[in-house]
Amino acid sequence: MEQQPMGTAIEQSINGRYSFWVREALDELPHSFTITDPSISGHPIVFASREFLKMSGYSREDVVGKNGRIFQGIRTNRRSIMEIREAVREERSIQVSLLNYHKNGTPFWILFHMFPVFSKEDGRVIHFVGVQVPIMPKPRRSSSEFLMCENGAGFRDTVLGFCRREVCSDTVADLGRISNLDQVLAEDTESTDTGCKASDLEKRRANTAMSNILSMLTHYSELTGRLVSDKRCCSSNMSHVGASLNISLGRIKQSFVLTDPHKTDIPIVYASDAFLELTGYGRHEVLGRNCRFLSGQETDVATQLQIANSIQTGKACTVCILNYRKNGSQFWNSLHMSPVRNASGKIAYFVEVQMDANHASHENQNLSPEIRQLSVVGAVKVAVRSSGMIASTSKP
Repeated sequence: MEQQPMGTAIEQSINGRYSFWVREALDELPHSFTITDPSISGHPIVFASREFLKMSGYSREDVVGKNGRIFQGIRTNRRSIMEIREAVREERSIQVSLLNYHKNGTPFWILFHMFPVFSKEDGRVIHFVGVQVPIMPKPRRSSSEFLMCENGAGFRDTVLGFCRREVCSDTVADLGRISNLDQVLAEDTESTDTGCKASDLEKRRANTAMSNILSMLTHYSELTGRLVSDKRCCSSNMSHVGASLNISLGRIKQSFVLTDPHKTDIPIVYASDAFLELTGYGRHEVLGRNCRFLSGQETDVATQLQIANSIQTGKACTVCILNYRKNGSQFWNSLHMSPVRNASGKIAYFVEVQMDANHASHENQNLSPEIRQLSVVGAVKVAVRSSGMIASTSKP
């Protein structure tokens, strides 16, 4: 099966939520920031502001569709990266000093402020916004300390306007004769884990940027009626899949959905890109609906009852059912469904793997359709259990 083009998913990530003019309006903001979508495989950037492109030296074509890790390098602090990943898992904001790299390979320090944007419809995280505020060097009082920024960068880095540790080694060699250099380097070693510290002014700039960006996104979501918020504000009967699980599921390239058997009408809480390609629906048209929307006039009722009984008894089942795409065309759906248990052993979801029966045997000559379906189920179970274990261990 042909996968949904990445460009289509990225374009719909913005256009499907906000009005047509949102990109132009975001580009007018004087802030450096990116917007990412955890529901798309690889958690890619779906928007990069004009100011960010100026600061980083990348073009929009260079970054849209890529993961934010492309801006990291050999000296980027792994601890900071793990803190960001943990914030994504917990769907919360974070501020951290981070070493990024320009397109030409030159490193520069930023205050990275990331915050989630929630859908008011179902409480899902639909985007993460990452604001980047350059951290300026902080000269010290003595002449030797003036030559070192707070994280050990040399004078020529100060001239360039950013606190940069990576390019100071030759400067340090030239300054070997300075009597208190060892003390300066010792102080620098102690601060290596946190990098250059952001000033209160830089933190205020990050908060101001967050407020302005959120205000813009809120306004342009109101024009489409698909409202967003910086807080999860849905009713308790709504179900959603966390960002961490969303990202893990996005790595599975087959057609499948995840449904929540604990909610009224057993709604779909996750739909893969391949499922959307198979059925022709958009993600916003699928989430929150029961899978029977794929059925039609000629769908066998007895097969539908078999599926419902499987959910009620918590057992796996395999059927071939006549389903309908969004355009009304029919296809025989070779459907395998199975309960998915969380880390504590309780049924958390049902996974339903779909294959067009007319094409399933030709897609991969090395593996049978049944084996491919079972491999999807196994991958989903690992993702759900891992996500549950991460969530339980990350709570204080």
